[in-house]
Amino acid sequence: MTQITLAVSGSISAYKAADITSRLKKENFDVAVLMTQAATEFITPLTLQVLSQRLVALDIMQEPDPSKVNHITIAKETDLFLLAPATANTIAKLANGLADNMVTAAALALPTHTKKVLAPAMNTQMYENPITQQNIDRLKLTGWKTIEPREAILACGDQGKGALAEIDTIIDTVKELIYEKTI
Repeated sequence: MTQITLAVSGSISAYKAADITSRLKKENFDVAVLMTQAATEFITPLTLQVLSQRLVALDIMQEPDPSKVNHITIAKETDLFLLAPATANTIAKLANGLADNMVTAAALALPTHTKKVLAPAMNTQMYENPITQQNIDRLKLTGWKTIEPREAILACGDQGKGALAEIDTIIDTVKELIYEKTI
C-alpha cells in the first residue's frame, strides 16, 4: 500500500488535516501523520490517530520502538510527503536545513526520490514576504512541489492569498503525483 506522510504544522488550517487524512484513507492510502507542537494547539493528535489508524508522531525524542529511529523509519517508508498546512516557520526551517521537530527531521531524512509537496497556509503578508517566497523557491529547487494557497478572507480578517488550498485540490495533486508515469 502506498504510504502518504501528512505533516501538519501550526496554522489555523491544521484542523483541515482531519479531512485530508480521512480523504486519503478513503483513496486507499496508508497515512502516517506527523505534527509540530504548534499544530497540536489547533487539532488533537487523537483525532488524526483515529482517522489514520496509526499513532501520530509528535516528538522527535520519543522512540516507540527502540530498535528503530522513528523519523528515519518514517522517511524511508514514505512514498509521498505532504506538508499541509505549511507555515512560514516550517517552510523556513526546511529551506535552511533545520531539523528541530518531528516534521522537519523526517522531511530532511527523506530519500531524494521521495515525492514532496507543500501546501502553504498563512497571512497574505507572510506568504508574499520575499523571504518566504525565497524559501519556497529554494525548496522547489530541491524537488518540492507547491500547491498554491487560495485567496480568501483569512482567519485574521485580512483578505488575500494565503488560505490553504481546497481539500479536493490537495487530494487531486497527491493522486496525480502518486500515479504519474515515469519514463
